[in-house]
Amino acid sequence: MGYLFGKELGYRSGMRRFLLALAIVSQPVTGWAQEAADHPGAGAPAEKQATFRSGVDLVTVSAAVRDNKGRLVTNLTKQDFEVIDRGERRAINEFRSERAPLSLAILFDVSGSMDVADRTTAARFAAFHLLSSLDEGRDEAGLFAFDSRLREVAPFTVDTRALKGALGEVDPFGATSLHDAISAAAERVATRPMARRAVVVLTDGIDTSSLLTPAQVSATAAAIDVPVYIIATVLPIDDPGSDRATPGSQRQAPASIGTIEDLARWTGGALHYSSTSASAFKAARAVIDELRHLYLIAFEPGAAPGWHPLEIRTSQKDFVVRTRGGYVAGPGSR
Repeated sequence: MGYLFGKELGYRSGMRRFLLALAIVSQPVTGWAQEAADHPGAGAPAEKQATFRSGVDLVTVSAAVRDNKGRLVTNLTKQDFEVIDRGERRAINEFRSERAPLSLAILFDVSGSMDVADRTTAARFAAFHLLSSLDEGRDEAGLFAFDSRLREVAPFTVDTRALKGALGEVDPFGATSLHDAISAAAERVATRPMARRAVVVLTDGIDTSSLLTPAQVSATAAAIDVPVYIIATVLPIDDPGSDRATPGSQRQAPASIGTIEDLARWTGGALHYSSTSASAFKAARAVIDELRHLYLIAFEPGAAPGWHPLEIRTSQKDFVVRTRGGYVAGPGSR
């Protein structure tokens, strides 16, 4: 059924239609405490969310921590973290590490370039695994597609079975406004009341028509604490984790992937590859596992208006903390 998966995709008929539907897209996830207050009718799930309460506005930051072998570190406490804001240490007012519901935005690329070498099929598998990894009735997702514009396929809901059933067949076509679509999805995410939120983009990384640059998009997403995860659909020869990868691809990403890898990193997200059904499953699980183990940190913003670069450290020097690059201080910001 395709160059990428060969016999792994032997089931064509009903499953093909189902996965084609799943492949469509999804959208960003969002906020917690203040978002719930600002948007009381935004469709929050029935389960009550943990919130941060304070007499002052707080900057909220999500952070993933890994050890020197790349494994998630999940047992840290408030005392293990240090927040550096414009070179100054800030006190941590609130801290959360418990498991919490997810709000996931799956953004599916349906541009013409995705019709090459079954990249769309690879993305469908990743989308299927993402939705299957959510807790029915607890986690929520919204489905979105993009080529030259962002289109809502299904609104955010905790009924993941309904989401799967709502997906229809979408054929790749047209130009790609990848950067613009990510920015639009990240802005929508700020209306959601969930504590763990992210944009997950399923794409080949080729952008042909965006007005925004990766730096502008990452600034938008970082300012509202929305990590962007990229699942790049590539040929096995371009997949650094594949046994069939060329020596060059084992050392560096394809040119089309480099800029979106930076975009993901600047927002606190990450890049994963999907070139087979097995790697699609692995990428989806890696995204979900990381989101479930994010540390949520809140602190008082600096007094000076404008951009504040951030650094989050742990007392364990060989741990790597990944978080957004900073925040914007000033009226109406957080």
